[in-house]
Amino acid sequence: KVAIKGIERELICPACKELFTHPLILPCQHNVCHKCVKEILFAFEDSFGDGGSESSNQSSPRIKLSSSSLDRIDRISRSGIKRNSLTPRSTLFPCPGCQRDIDLGERGINGLFRNFTLETIVERYRQAARAAVAIMCDFCKPPPQESTKSCLDCSASYCNECFKMHHPWGTVKAQHEYVGPTTNFRPKILMCPEHEMERVNMYCELCRRPVCHLCKLGGCHANHRVTTMSTAYKTLKEKLSKDIEYLISKESQVKAHITQLDLLLKETECNSERAKEEASQRFEKLFHVLEEKKSAALLAIEASKNLRLEKLQTQTEEYQGLLENNGLVGYAQEVLKETDPSCFVQTAKQLHVRIQKATESLKSFRPAAETTFEDFVVDIAKQEEVLDVLSFHSNGVEIPEINEEQSRMYNKALISWESPGKTDSADIYVLEYHKVNREEENVTWKEVEVYGKSKVISDLDDDSSYAFRVRGYKGSVCSPWSREVVMRMPPAPVFSFLFDDKCGYNSEHLLVNPRRTSVESRAGFPLLLGSERMQVGCYTTLDYIIGDAGIAKGKHFWAFRVEAYSYLVKVGVVSSDKIQKLFHNTHDTTSPRYDQDSGHDSGSEDAFFDSSQPFTLVTLGMKKFFIPTTPAAPKDPASRILPLPSCLGICLDCDKGRVGFYDAGRMKCLYECEVDCSGIMYPAFALMGGAAVHLEEAVTAKYEEYNDDI
Repeated sequence: KVAIKGIERELICPACKELFTHPLILPCQHNVCHKCVKEILFAFEDSFGDGGSESSNQSSPRIKLSSSSLDRIDRISRSGIKRNSLTPRSTLFPCPGCQRDIDLGERGINGLFRNFTLETIVERYRQAARAAVAIMCDFCKPPPQESTKSCLDCSASYCNECFKMHHPWGTVKAQHEYVGPTTNFRPKILMCPEHEMERVNMYCELCRRPVCHLCKLGGCHANHRVTTMSTAYKTLKEKLSKDIEYLISKESQVKAHITQLDLLLKETECNSERAKEEASQRFEKLFHVLEEKKSAALLAIEASKNLRLEKLQTQTEEYQGLLENNGLVGYAQEVLKETDPSCFVQTAKQLHVRIQKATESLKSFRPAAETTFEDFVVDIAKQEEVLDVLSFHSNGVEIPEINEEQSRMYNKALISWESPGKTDSADIYVLEYHKVNREEENVTWKEVEVYGKSKVISDLDDDSSYAFRVRGYKGSVCSPWSREVVMRMPPAPVFSFLFDDKCGYNSEHLLVNPRRTSVESRAGFPLLLGSERMQVGCYTTLDYIIGDAGIAKGKHFWAFRVEAYSYLVKVGVVSSDKIQKLFHNTHDTTSPRYDQDSGHDSGSEDAFFDSSQPFTLVTLGMKKFFIPTTPAAPKDPASRILPLPSCLGICLDCDKGRVGFYDAGRMKCLYECEVDCSGIMYPAFALMGGAAVHLEEAVTAKYEEYNDDI
């Protein structure tokens, strides 16, 4: 048996940090006091009413919610969740045990089971803790006597005399069930909270909770797998007993682990002190370097100041000598008093030179030294940037690597990364990015914290390149930055559309998926029948399909993928007034005589391309991209054949009347030409033989969840 005093940790409510009082079982299988659940829900409802004001952060004095729980309440209230009469009322509860937001369903707190087993254990613990405190009889006249038994049917405690008085022989009350003195009374039959008049007699294996037969027949557990209560009792009790026996049998191993943990605690204390000392030494070294630099800078400023003061002081004394009866002027006045010509000339010549210099200095006054110390301003911008990112570098946190294959730049940017060791060595990641601009010298990185291994970024400009880097954090320890990866956004806003399975769609040859994002040509029996009727050449027509949305103005971009096994695919744009010609063009065949991209030197291909075609298309197939034959195209056929990119893009500029075909992975233009945009322009595709085209899906927040699951 486990000592009752050793399990107090399991009997404490995670909200109020006290012993459980009428605990309720949440859907996440954690227990919370009934009163705590109500108070947390009241605080949650208040946060909706106050709109996330300061009062929403105030909780009842009874419950001691952590800051993370309060943050979750504010976060949910700010997320814009609205309830009205047309939608089922759903109660969200921030569980203080697992720190998750739990959906309590339409019934809210009324749909929760009371954990009577836990309540009984808590009562036994209380009795063991207060063994000297007796439970008094509820029916004795003052002074009350000590109770000897408690009736579970009456939910009251009695002494021997009162019990006999209230449970006389020969009455129904004489059949009541009684136990030793207790304050914990629970019902003899557990009733269903959904259907209050029905007792629970089954166990839902999916929801892991008891249910009644009405819950199984027409309630929310109708399609769930259930078992009888006796079977669930037997199965769970056997599992729990086996697990307890296993843990008890491993008591020596547990004690060994405890001893090891005690050593690790002491080792952690010692290592932390050593790490503090090393960090202090590093910072002291930085302080020493800064002090040396500071002293050198101050000495340089002081020396420059003294030199300038000396020059200015000398200049001041010189100008003071120009005053009457002072200095040079006074001396000159005394020389003028000399009457002997020889002596006067001997002295006056040198004096006249000095007087002339003084006169010139008066005409062009200029201070002997500058008063500003702009040359002594210390530039610490780069040092501040370095110190701002100063943190611990450790070999324990692996350097993440940005996965360019999984990362995408489309309507938004999806950046994915992974650890080389394929392990989650970091608790959180910091992703930084900036727009690549060669003219800017100082780069300003934008920073975002990510708890997974991917992030969707939406505030990016079209037709611009961005640099990305990421680092991992584990506590205060971080990894170095990953290698910078530069990716480019599409040249124009992304145009969204689906394949049109109505207009001209040939269901015998083409197969569109239910979401209308993929089309596949059926190279099967109908194609063989069509070819069987052809005795000379091969004049099998292409099967066309267009997008269900058109473009009237502006510049737009869309991307798609062509399967590598595709034999022949044509992609481009078509005008609304020429769609009928597209689906009924008798000259659109795959015969070399009519193929504009065949390389057959017939002399009429250019004219055919410019005048006969009611649309602009390029040819793809057999893992190749074929540049159309135009006067500006290379004459050598081999130079017009490029490898087929994994993802292709088309950029249509209706205002300028131009269409470009891109390698969407690198956002590099492969071919561009003029196009008549007088009507509404539609994306156009043509397939023949075994081929498939898949539209590129827009980047949304779901990609973060998907990649995190991977």
